[in-house]
Amino acid sequence: MKLNLPNQLTLLRVALVPVFMVFAAISHYGQGDFNPLWSLAAGAVFAVASLTDFLDGYLARKNNLVTDFGKFADPLADKMLTTAAFIYMVVDGVCSPVVLAAVLFREFAVAGIRMLAAAGQKVIAANMWGKVKTVLQMLSILFYYFAAALSSATDIPAVSLITQVLCWAVAVVTVVSGAIYIKDNVGAIKG
Repeated sequence: MKLNLPNQLTLLRVALVPVFMVFAAISHYGQGDFNPLWSLAAGAVFAVASLTDFLDGYLARKNNLVTDFGKFADPLADKMLTTAAFIYMVVDGVCSPVVLAAVLFREFAVAGIRMLAAAGQKVIAANMWGKVKTVLQMLSILFYYFAAALSSATDIPAVSLITQVLCWAVAVVTVVSGAIYIKDNVGAIKG
């Protein structure tokens, strides 16, 4: 199967996930061996991966290249990228495990609905609320990694507090977007 450019960008995003994870894992924010360069690298890789999310959707719609593969792989790539970031933010102590659980529960519920719909030969694309959720997640993650890299040791409490507030906002939007998605698409899995 030959992949079009938007789908290639989606696969690039997937390939960038382990690269991001390496930099996020070795940055150690808030610890004695914290290295701001690794945090900056993690933020830069995440930013490039996030840019591919915008580009693949834009190009697919503009050039009429929307495919079933893209409808499936694009949101999956987003989930891989953002979930990896939230896991490291929990490890760094700047995001509550409750937020991560809300993100994961929503993603499992949405994935379940998509799988059931696919069994009935239906493909459900992401809706506007899912896109809002993804943008807020990405902006929160970008804030954390760039603020961590560019702040001084005395700024750690402020960066941590702002990141925690952003994470709770993500949790609220995630739960709301999940409820809307389930309500709007439960009919696609009936029968």
